[in-house]
Amino acid sequence: MLSQVTSGAIRGVDAYLVRVEVDQSRGIPSMTVVGLPEGAVREGRERVTAAIQNSGFYLPPRRFTINLAPADVRKDGSAFDLPLALGLLAATGAVKGNSLDGTCFVGELGLDGELRPVRGVLPLALRCRDEGLRALVVPAENAMEAAVVGEIEVIAAASLREVIRHLAGRERITPTHVDPQALFADPGGRATTLDYADVRGQELAKRALEIAAAGHHNILMVGPPGSGKSMLARRIAGILPPLSVEEALEVTRVHSVAGRLAPGQALVVSRPFRAPHHTASEAALVGGGSWPRPGEVSLAHHGVLFLDELPEFRRTALETLRQPLEDGVVHVGRARQSVTFPARVMLAAAMNPCPCGHYGDGAGRCVCHEGQVRRYTQRVSGPLLDRIDMHVDVPALRPGELIRRPPGESSAVIRERVVAARERQRARFVGRPGIFANADMGPREIRDSCRLDEKAESLLKTAIQRLGLSARAYHRVLKLARTIADLEGVEDIRTAHVAEAVQYRSLDRARARSGV
Repeated sequence: MLSQVTSGAIRGVDAYLVRVEVDQSRGIPSMTVVGLPEGAVREGRERVTAAIQNSGFYLPPRRFTINLAPADVRKDGSAFDLPLALGLLAATGAVKGNSLDGTCFVGELGLDGELRPVRGVLPLALRCRDEGLRALVVPAENAMEAAVVGEIEVIAAASLREVIRHLAGRERITPTHVDPQALFADPGGRATTLDYADVRGQELAKRALEIAAAGHHNILMVGPPGSGKSMLARRIAGILPPLSVEEALEVTRVHSVAGRLAPGQALVVSRPFRAPHHTASEAALVGGGSWPRPGEVSLAHHGVLFLDELPEFRRTALETLRQPLEDGVVHVGRARQSVTFPARVMLAAAMNPCPCGHYGDGAGRCVCHEGQVRRYTQRVSGPLLDRIDMHVDVPALRPGELIRRPPGESSAVIRERVVAARERQRARFVGRPGIFANADMGPREIRDSCRLDEKAESLLKTAIQRLGLSARAYHRVLKLARTIADLEGVEDIRTAHVAEAVQYRSLDRARARSGV
């Protein structure tokens, strides 16, 4: 008797359906899995056999052949355990074959028949909805994640026995329902105790971070140790606008595939903040492995990637960020498969001005000679700097500023201005998919939204000539000026907006002065 069960697998952050075909015949008792199964799928035979027996069902001594179609695509992971078990039971008549129609099944089985959570359930639920399937059966811990999609019944089961009773109609399981909007009950979008009111001074840096958050711009802070660079960066999340449902689904897809969702978590409702250590490898930053998994730049999708001590990262690792920062995606090519991960991030980086950290502080404490300073700053390549919209000096505070200065604006106040600027951008880019903020603009959007008057255009031309800005840096200055105008609530980009945008290219000014 031949049985068929629908399941699914993950490629990148997308899913595709897999048909599990089971045939039994006479011969020496055995179980063969074909269709390019990898280690976890092949080992599933032992888990499935034990789970069936320990759940109170009988598997006759037959020769079973199991095919995973499409057979020319490699399959990996433990999510095929449940469909394998149901296919075997359907082939032997213990489960009615027609009860499996129109339903997709995924889940790892314990030896006792317990259903355990698996990765990538959200993209699979989206695929099932698009393919017109009626229901999706998942482990209980994955139910909320799958139910976010809607338009498909999500059946949450705790064991193989529960699934079989549900299919037989003896103990029907009530489908799980989730209201995505209700998950955004926290108006701040992120519960955090980190507030900019705790940061004394550094008003220029705070202003720069507000602009960066408003337009989703990349920013690099340069200053001596203890000036507050890390403290400032870790508070960015508190001023970012909340995720939209569309953005939250994209972020959750990445975290689901990476296995980063907590048990029972439905959506990632706050913007990610990732801060990898400077020893991180290329694969850790952009993703990789024989079966590619998302890296830090993808886990920070629609959020913040914070790279502290930027020059201490491996040069090769930093260079791999150039393409994701430009395109908003990561293309990972391997012999077995090539995948694409989303990577639309706001890069926030921090670095010292020299190896000892005190170059240019005016106190004469720097012990580095010019060659050491030049070699240190050149660890961050020109092409990478070109992709960073804002270079901001963060000087050390004087003792009086640190002790007597009153608290500054709170994150909540700054965030109100950021949200208002983002709303203007959303209204401007209605009907233009993939553009969520000014930093996402392409040449056409820049041409339509960043018109300059004669004075502003003249100022920008002078800056290009004196600083030697590239065409990419020119476009980034225009985007930055557009964001500054949005924060001010005006539609026209004025000379003052361009002047402030040029001001945030401090490393370009330094290189122009040194002739590097």
